[in-house]
Amino acid sequence: MDLPHIYIDKQSPEAYRALGGVAAAVSDTAHGADLPRILVELINLRVSQINGCAFCLELHSRRAIAAGETVGRIATLPAWRETELFDETERAALLLAETVTTLPLHDVAEIHYERARATLTDDQVSAVIWVAIAINAFNRVSILSRHPVRQ
Repeated sequence: MDLPHIYIDKQSPEAYRALGGVAAAVSDTAHGADLPRILVELINLRVSQINGCAFCLELHSRRAIAAGETVGRIATLPAWRETELFDETERAALLLAETVTTLPLHDVAEIHYERARATLTDDQVSAVIWVAIAINAFNRVSILSRHPVRQ
């Protein structure tokens, strides 16, 4: 018997509102750390790609474009290491966000963290980690709820 998935955001609205509050605080943190909106959306997109969250990919693609991102950079984001389209700050942030998402072995995580610290300010390192944590949480809400992608 295949029962439909529960939209956990609707089933437990208090918890979802709290997650929304975290997202608002994370947005303020990113803004305070001078992380450009485009970079925040690139992080949201990259983490959502790794997690396979179709709902968040569609949402954050639209938001990235609205913030001024190009379709070309969004299209090449899965291969960001293989192109010169992303600057050093973006590369450091994407590497750190991937590390937060995949939690590689300790030694690998330490190398990635050191690379990020060499490029980003302390406030930016903290903000990138929080952005990645927040979108990972939203990915899980959407994936497990099976939120549909709408045009």
